[in-house]
Amino acid sequence: MKINGKAHKFGNHINTDDIIAAKYLDSQDDSFLGSKCMENIDAGFIGRVRSGDIMIAGDNFGCGSSREHAPVSIMGCGIALVIAKSFARIFYRNSINRGLPILVCAKVDQIKNGDSLDIDLEEGTIKNLTTGKIFKSEKFPEFMQEIIEAKGLISWIKKKSRRKR
Repeated sequence: MKINGKAHKFGNHINTDDIIAAKYLDSQDDSFLGSKCMENIDAGFIGRVRSGDIMIAGDNFGCGSSREHAPVSIMGCGIALVIAKSFARIFYRNSINRGLPILVCAKVDQIKNGDSLDIDLEEGTIKNLTTGKIFKSEKFPEFMQEIIEAKGLISWIKKKSRRKR
């Protein structure tokens, strides 16, 4: 799977309340949640993000509560991939379960806000088209790629069970 988009950069320890404020948790609507994504730390983010763009962050992205609304809001605003130095474990798993690809890369400090990126999940490569630099990330395991391509764990399970019939 390949993803190409513009980088939107955030810092370290972005928690799930920063990603989507608790006051919106009564909704399950992807588009509505997406329209509120990151508003507590960057009110103009939604106006700049385009479908297929990429979110970049530092350490411990998605820390805090275990709410699934956080990856849903990220996908709802059009972000196709999140790359960070590290992720909170429950956010990592929630993202995969919901079909949001995420990559760990130690070199995110070398990516600037607005850079154009080309990512190959199978190869684990991040090419910064703005600077020409290429970074390696942890490769996405095949079964996780299948979950992402199926648009989430539930869809992947349904697809697997249909094959067995």
